[in-house]
Amino acid sequence: MVGPSVASPHSPRFMWFFGRPGQLIFWILGVVLAWSLVGPGAERLRWWWPFARAPRAAVVEAPPSTSPPPGWTAAAKAAMPAVVNVATARTAKMPADPFFRMFGGDRTPRREHGLGSGVIVTADGYVLTNNHVVEGAQDIRVTLADRREYKARLVGADPKTDLAVLKLPGAGFPVVAVGDSSRVEVAEVVLALGNPFGLSQTVTMGVVSAVGRANVGIADYEDFIQTDAPINPGNSGGALVDARGALIGINTAIFTQTGGYMGIGFAVPVNMARQVMDQLVRRGRLTRGYLGVAVQEVTPALARGLGVSTTARGIVIGDVAPDSPAERAGLRRGDVVLAVDGKPVDDVGHFRNLIAGTAPGTPLKLTILREGREQTLEVTVGEAPERAPSVAAQPGAPVRPGLSVTDVTPDVAKKLGLPPGLRGALVTDVIPGGPAAEAGLRPGDVIQEVNRKPVRSAEEFAREVEQARGRDVVVLVNRGGSTAYAVIERAG
Repeated sequence: MVGPSVASPHSPRFMWFFGRPGQLIFWILGVVLAWSLVGPGAERLRWWWPFARAPRAAVVEAPPSTSPPPGWTAAAKAAMPAVVNVATARTAKMPADPFFRMFGGDRTPRREHGLGSGVIVTADGYVLTNNHVVEGAQDIRVTLADRREYKARLVGADPKTDLAVLKLPGAGFPVVAVGDSSRVEVAEVVLALGNPFGLSQTVTMGVVSAVGRANVGIADYEDFIQTDAPINPGNSGGALVDARGALIGINTAIFTQTGGYMGIGFAVPVNMARQVMDQLVRRGRLTRGYLGVAVQEVTPALARGLGVSTTARGIVIGDVAPDSPAERAGLRRGDVVLAVDGKPVDDVGHFRNLIAGTAPGTPLKLTILREGREQTLEVTVGEAPERAPSVAAQPGAPVRPGLSVTDVTPDVAKKLGLPPGLRGALVTDVIPGGPAAEAGLRPGDVIQEVNRKPVRSAEEFAREVEQARGRDVVVLVNRGGSTAYAVIERAG
């Protein structure tokens, strides 16, 4: 009986598999299968594979570094050696006490100490700091980052910018690169370096919150860089540096309601600090430009009263000093200054800084608005006297005058110390909360103009106010010899 035939492994049907053609086909199929399982398209082709595992998260570890990373560490390292600790001491006389006098003696003078910061800006040892750090100090000690200590000499100080310059004996000191504060932009990241609470070489980080901050009430001449980099007591006089480690400001003050950091700090721009330092080092004193005008902001209410567009920018001249550069150039009360040498004037603070920073004898072209027409006047900047007329404080503004006036008699003028021959309406009473009070008027003020028309008596003042018929009333107020404009809104 013959059963079914079974192919032998050595039969010709199997021999092709072990031959070259069969082996080649085997390896080609193997490679294709492996590629389909592990290649780029594996996820699409392995949908049927029941044992697939979730992919592992890739963790990339940074290689170990033997040097600090670039950026802020490098910026801090570049500036820190030049930031110093400034310690001051002075002897303060104690107020007299009757208790001590009874026993035949006076109270012992007290030794007072202060701490602040400073920045070395020249290799021969000139240090920038704040005036309030060293004011009244009898002994000034400066400690460097490497703990070297020197007795410093006060070269000069300028309370109007709150800056001071110290000199260390010797040479070869570490310095910080000085940047250009005019290039600083809002939101730029900065570092504040100093010695808060005596903690030397402290670095904090923040951003520039604003530039050109004026009318803050810290100094007479203000153009602050505002930052949220933490600044605390002891940081005064320290460095504010940019991403390159270049000095862009001298940390000066903070805004606070608690006595500590609240996210608002101010630094004097280094460009202003350099001007002050150069003059103090070269001449031992400061010379500032001077025009002899009292100026104030152009508010919308004042613009309406002066007949100026409410969108107009600039400042209004409230007073002109006799025999001043401004008077000689033909400037008048009520002129609105729009530009200086073609550069727009935005506010009182920047106008004052611009004039003060101009060398005496320099001619300037002022673009002004007078009686609705633009014109250009050339004025030669003078040198500011020791007691120059101050900028008029801008009265506030908002509905019926709410004040009483009388004539300015010679006796009244003499009693109040007013200039001889001054005519106008003397304010004798101001109703609290009324429009005149809101405008900043107070007893003793003399109103010399109403809506640009001179008034020489209380009767003329009442007549001009009556003619205003519900419109804003712009008054020129003489207070203590200086004049400024105020606006009584919607008077009638």
